[in-house]
Amino acid sequence: MPNETPPLRRALVAARKARRLSQLQLALRLGVSQRHVSFVESGRAAPSRELLAGWLHELEAPLVVRNEAMLQAGYAPVYSSAPLHDPALTRAREALDRLVQAHDPLPALLLDAEWNVRGGNRGGHWLASLLVPPALLAAAAPLNLLDAFVHPDGIVTRVRNLAEVGPALLAHVRHEALGVPALEARAEALARVLRERLGEKGLRGRVGTAPAPVLAATYTTAAGELSFFSLFTTFGTPQDITLASLRVEHLIPADASTHQAVVASVG
Repeated sequence: MPNETPPLRRALVAARKARRLSQLQLALRLGVSQRHVSFVESGRAAPSRELLAGWLHELEAPLVVRNEAMLQAGYAPVYSSAPLHDPALTRAREALDRLVQAHDPLPALLLDAEWNVRGGNRGGHWLASLLVPPALLAAAAPLNLLDAFVHPDGIVTRVRNLAEVGPALLAHVRHEALGVPALEARAEALARVLRERLGEKGLRGRVGTAPAPVLAATYTTAAGELSFFSLFTTFGTPQDITLASLRVEHLIPADASTHQAVVASVG
């Protein structure tokens, strides 16, 4: 059996804790002893390929993490990672495009795991033009929404209810960073900006108040005050890392005046 490496052990422990499972709970799901789970996590035992695959499946680890764990354990990766323009992804790519365009004129964006914008409809481009600094929109590289948020003249300066939206966004990004290490630096950049604007206490979010059923972000823009909440669409059973990383963000007007502004501006 191949020997585990410390990164694999750390990944397994982090994935289990992210799912809030004890070693005993995971062991019962896998049909092994708690002692064996403990031995694997501590490096005293190495999992078989089948056990490791089942382990990662039970923890709902991102596909990229599953592949990396397999490689670290000495096994071949399980999932493909085709580029988005690969012919094998044509039907999936067309489905995503139809989904984005069907939401028009309301804003919709196609995002990858690192929050890079990979596509959008007319409403999405219109909203981006109101919120994102022109220099970022004109750049050759894909627009990254987290970079646009923390930019000195970026989205953060236009969010009216930052005390509500900021901590929730940070918690969401930090959670995603558990499976996407490339997000860690952006999560910390977001934390720094929010700490500067909200203070350490504000960064932790409001406590003692009942949260709204859906959290809407309210922006001050040249088109007036706009308020949206988000719905996300992902593939239900992706078998490719690229497809698993993609999601469509549908921005839903949170009030009648926002809906009217979108329709009047976009058509």
